[in-house]
Amino acid sequence: MSPSTLSPTLSPTPSPIAFPDVALPESARGLRHEVRAFLEEERALGTVLGRPDSWLAGWDPGFSRRLAERGWVGMALPVEYGGAGRGFLDRYVVIEELLAAGAPVSAHWVSDRQAGPSILRHGTEEQRRFFLPGIAAGQCFFSIGMSEKGSGSDLASVATRAERITDGWRLTGTKMWTGGAHVNDYAIVLARTDDTDDKHAGLSQFLVDLRAPGVRIEPIRLMSGEHRFNACHFESVDVPDGMVLGRRGDGWQQVTGELAFERSGPERYLSTFPLLVSLLRELERGSATAAQLTEVGILTARLHSVRRLSLGVAAALDAGASPDIQAALVKDLGTRLEGTLVDTVRGILPTPADPHATPGSHPELLAFALLHSPGYTLRGGTNEILRGIITRGLEQH
Repeated sequence: MSPSTLSPTLSPTPSPIAFPDVALPESARGLRHEVRAFLEEERALGTVLGRPDSWLAGWDPGFSRRLAERGWVGMALPVEYGGAGRGFLDRYVVIEELLAAGAPVSAHWVSDRQAGPSILRHGTEEQRRFFLPGIAAGQCFFSIGMSEKGSGSDLASVATRAERITDGWRLTGTKMWTGGAHVNDYAIVLARTDDTDDKHAGLSQFLVDLRAPGVRIEPIRLMSGEHRFNACHFESVDVPDGMVLGRRGDGWQQVTGELAFERSGPERYLSTFPLLVSLLRELERGSATAAQLTEVGILTARLHSVRRLSLGVAAALDAGASPDIQAALVKDLGTRLEGTLVDTVRGILPTPADPHATPGSHPELLAFALLHSPGYTLRGGTNEILRGIITRGLEQH
C-alpha cells in the first residue's frame, strides 16, 4: 500500500469552503519512481527506518542535503533563488513518498514547508538572496517561534516583545515548543512591537539567529525521553533592522498565512502511515478476517478523503491563495485520523507495544506511535481552535 494507490483525480467538494478540483501534474508518476528508487538506496544505507512521525523525529541533515542535491528541497522556490521552480503539487508528490516511507526529513522540514515560502512572500530581496539558496541546498534550517507559556492556543496573546533600539530591535521573551531550536540555525519569531487595543495588531515577525548572544535553549523532553522541543529564551537579543520579516505590525496576517503551509500537508494524515503498512504486512503473514479487512478499508477511505482535501490546499497555494480555513479543516480531520489509526491498529492486532523490540518491527513501531500520539491534535493548533476557525469561515459564507 502506498500513496500512489490513492486516486489522483478529485471531484468538486460540495461545501461553502471551496476546495479546487485537482489532478496531479503529468510529471507525478515519473517523479514518484525517482523518489522510490532514491529511498531504496537510502534503506540499504540504513537511513530510512520506516518510523511514524519522521517529519518531527527524524533529524538527519545529511539526508536533507542528499535530497537537496536532487532538487527535492525548496521545490516550490524560484530557480533564481536556488529552488527548483516546480510548484507545490510536485513537492506534494515527493513529500508524500518520503512520509509514507518514514524518511528522516525533520532537519529541513520547517525551512522547506513554511520558512522558505514565507521569506519568498514577505521578505526583502536581500533576505531572499541570503536565506533561500541555503534552504534549497539543505544547509539552512529553521524553527518556529510562535507558542508561549500560558497562552494555550491563543496565539495572539503574545508576551514576547521587540523594543526599538538605534539600529534594530531588542527581543525579550520565551517561546515554547520550538522544535529543533537546539540544532537549527534560525527561527521566525512572532513578537509584539506596538501596544494596541486589538491584540491581533501590533505584532511583527523577526528572523532570529539561534546562536546569537542572549538566546538560551532549554530542552523540553517528550515522555519517551526524546529531545525534540525546547523553551527558547530571548534575553535581550539584538536583531538588526534587516532581519524584520515583512512590514512592522503585519505579523498576525503573515502568521495566519504561514499556518496554511503548516496545517495542510501530507504530514497531517501520513504521520502514522508506516504503522498501517506494518499492520498490513502482519495481516499478510496470517489469515485476516473479514472484520479486520473492513476496519482497514475504513481507515483507507478516510485517508482518501483527507488526502483529497490536502491536495486542494496545495493547489490553492500553487495559485497564490491563502487557504487558512481549508488548511484548518485538513488538520482537524487529519490529526484525528492519526489517533484513530493507532487505536484501530491496536484493536485489529492486539500486539503488545515494545519500544525495545527490533527496530522496524510492528511492536517497536506501535510503541513509537503511541508515545507520540498525545501531540497529534496539539501541534499546529488544537482541534478546538481549528474548529472555531472553520466555524467562523462558514459563517462568513
